[in-house]
Amino acid sequence: MTIDDLAAYIQLSKSSLYKLVQEGKVPGVKVGKHWRFHKDAIDDWLQHRTTTRRGR
Repeated sequence: MTIDDLAAYIQLSKSSLYKLVQEGKVPGVKVGKHWRFHKDAIDDWLQHRTTTRRGR
């Protein structure tokens, strides 16, 4: 999925996503000058974030 797809999927602004991706906090791959994301990796990342935050 593209950055636009991901922003709509997780309801986060593109600017926030770019920041998180560049910091290595969101799993993605840069292809040329565009970022691409695998839905399964994003779902795993979201699940891990949710689980980690509950465990605080």
